[in-house]
Amino acid sequence: MSTFEHRQAAHCESGVVSALLTHYGKPLSEPMAFGLAAALAFAYIPIIKMAGMPLISYRMWPGAIVKAMHKRLGIRMQRQKFSSIAAGEAALDAELARGRVVGLQTCIYWLPYVPDQFRFHFNMHNLIVYGRDGNDYLVSDPLFETVTRCPRAAMAKARFAKGAMAAKGLMYFPVGGGEDLDVSKLIRPAIRANYRNMMQPLFPMIGVRGIRYLGRRIRKLAKHRDRDRYLPLYLTHIVRMQEEIGSGGAGFRFIYASFLQESAQLLGSQQLAQASKDLTLAGDEWRRFALRATKMVRKREPLDLNALGDVLDGCADREAAVWRQLKEV
Repeated sequence: MSTFEHRQAAHCESGVVSALLTHYGKPLSEPMAFGLAAALAFAYIPIIKMAGMPLISYRMWPGAIVKAMHKRLGIRMQRQKFSSIAAGEAALDAELARGRVVGLQTCIYWLPYVPDQFRFHFNMHNLIVYGRDGNDYLVSDPLFETVTRCPRAAMAKARFAKGAMAAKGLMYFPVGGGEDLDVSKLIRPAIRANYRNMMQPLFPMIGVRGIRYLGRRIRKLAKHRDRDRYLPLYLTHIVRMQEEIGSGGAGFRFIYASFLQESAQLLGSQQLAQASKDLTLAGDEWRRFALRATKMVRKREPLDLNALGDVLDGCADREAAVWRQLKEV
């Protein structure tokens, strides 16, 4: 069994990547892993449904941070998917027998150590398996304070659950590269890449334009033919995607703000330090939106779709201002 140090994190994929690289001798903080992957995003994707509602994402697609470790840092990450549960289990057991610590993509619903109120069908939860004891896998889940265990049968269900973004047993771990890694040289190119994602998207439903698009969609709900039934479901879905799926809209802004703060210290940049503070304020604005939408759905505050749209416009304004600052760095 490998000696492994558990690390709690703000987000599962960036937390897993940070812990894996640190374990394999390439220390990297979670915010730095997230920022160097240019992982901050916003996307409103109506053609992909979750519980019958449009997918709303506040970060790059699942797997983007893992893949970016090779693209940006030169660290080779072995990634494997499997055609059967048996093949996936055999491969995992073989790596653990070699003393390997590995990352897995799973469905959080089938993980028995997750409290019932947080279990739902979501196929993009990342965790680390660092050993095996009899019929249990030893798990380091970055969303929890301590390590835990997961029975073999439950892990198989979690790894091979069907549905949107099915993991197909995805397993990954670093296998080399990155020997001459100089993080300070990678910061500015990563920020430029993220600037393009947020400020120069190909589609109006992406980036800062996408945030404004969502605001317009909410305002138009006032004329929805089934307004009384659909509106609470739609607003609840938005808040759930923002605050419960992954690290949420505000959470990802706070992670990226931490990346900017760490980068400011490495590069001695006051501009980056100020951008970090301003992006934290943008995250606060996202939390304000979630709070107001929840109060309106629960009828603790008068329903005002224009007010919600205005809050989202405020989020977009703040983020656009941050990215204009970062363009000058």
